[in-house]
Amino acid sequence: MRAKFRWIVCLVGVVGLFIAISGYAKNNPKTKEFRVERGMSKQGQACIECHKVETPGLFVDWANSRHAHANISCIDCHQAEEHDLDVSKTHFKQYQRSDSKWGTSDYRVPISAVVTPKDCSRCHPDEVKQYSRSKHANTLEIIWKLDPWLNQGMNTDWERTAGCFYCHGTVLKVDKNGKFDPKTWPNVGVGRLNLDGSLGSCTSCHTRHRFSVMDARKPEACGQCHLGPDHPQIEIFKESKHGDIYDAFKHEYNFDAAPGTWTPGVDFRGPTCASCHMSGAGTVMTTHDVTERLSWETQAPLTIRPSEFKPFPAKTNWKVERNKMKEICKQCHGQTWVDDHYIKLDQVVKEYNENYFKPAKAMLTKLYEKGLLDKSRFFDERLEVEFYELWHHEGRRARMGAAMMAPDYAWWHGFYECKHRFNRFMAEANHLLKTGKKAEKYDNFPGTGGNTTRPYQIFGRKK
Repeated sequence: MRAKFRWIVCLVGVVGLFIAISGYAKNNPKTKEFRVERGMSKQGQACIECHKVETPGLFVDWANSRHAHANISCIDCHQAEEHDLDVSKTHFKQYQRSDSKWGTSDYRVPISAVVTPKDCSRCHPDEVKQYSRSKHANTLEIIWKLDPWLNQGMNTDWERTAGCFYCHGTVLKVDKNGKFDPKTWPNVGVGRLNLDGSLGSCTSCHTRHRFSVMDARKPEACGQCHLGPDHPQIEIFKESKHGDIYDAFKHEYNFDAAPGTWTPGVDFRGPTCASCHMSGAGTVMTTHDVTERLSWETQAPLTIRPSEFKPFPAKTNWKVERNKMKEICKQCHGQTWVDDHYIKLDQVVKEYNENYFKPAKAMLTKLYEKGLLDKSRFFDERLEVEFYELWHHEGRRARMGAAMMAPDYAWWHGFYECKHRFNRFMAEANHLLKTGKKAEKYDNFPGTGGNTTRPYQIFGRKK
């Protein structure tokens, strides 16, 4: 009887311990495991010693990086499997050299020149997961769904390679000898489709081979792509009070603060692109999904909520995301200041939609229906160009200027130009309606013929 009692007590204790452990596991996140190794494989050492001579600039960048200080070397990022599509076959020749002790078969290892988000996810899983759901990572899908330049072949493949795809990203391809197609490489576009199926390039912002968080926190990193007549965020930032503070005090900013700890008022005085759209502050966590914190799609033809953006509907609630951005703003501004800013932005969006885009779109549709404009190709008639630039150039500048508090872009580069573009568009459109004469076509439109087949790697093969 006593033995039976002891057995019951033991069983109850084990069950209780199991319940306690289960509760602990449920309520406590898994801790990350870090391991620092003092040694390094001979192959890893060979990479370093060879690149120190062959590409000293690359080596010095790596040597000054946090990766190097954590004993993460070339091989940890670039090593591949023999069967991988992006294995560099030409690199194998480096192990057949007679002029370097590191160039022998003893050190042979398959590597890829392309380091992808999938590779980075081995150490940065959360960041890669966040990035994968962002508009950055999926921008190739977005532009193929939106852009008449691509869908109607109104520019050449080389124009796209040097321009559009340099920021948006290419679909990487290799030939039968394992060499990259020069139309797709080199490229570090934010939406690059890699041969391992991953999307994007972390080095778009964290440039090789320093991979510095400091680099990505500065507005100049974003200004590589976010500039020019159609999305001049870097110019808008420079005009704003935020940009003025940055220019005046950036030498005092602590850009090297540890990830997740970069704090307004402590590490920097005025915000940068990253501090508003990505970095954490207050109760808002750091994110690599730049789609978060947005309550309007100010780059779309008609301004809509991110969840209503058909080419890539965000899986977010705009009210939740706006409150996140407001929390960021309130690190430096009072509640009334923040609320009134959004009242102004919402009114600007309404005026652009109702006064400019909707009437122009209705007129364009009417001209197509009456056969006064030819629908077969875009951009080969002046009114098509006028309509496109109304939303893609001036319309974006007006909305983005208001969103980022740059009055010259909201007015002189924005709504002022919208008025002139709109009036020219409407005047010619009404003339065509009155006379019944078809619009003049640009028969000799230069630089056309780009591939109009959507990438099957993203959209699937046609049946």
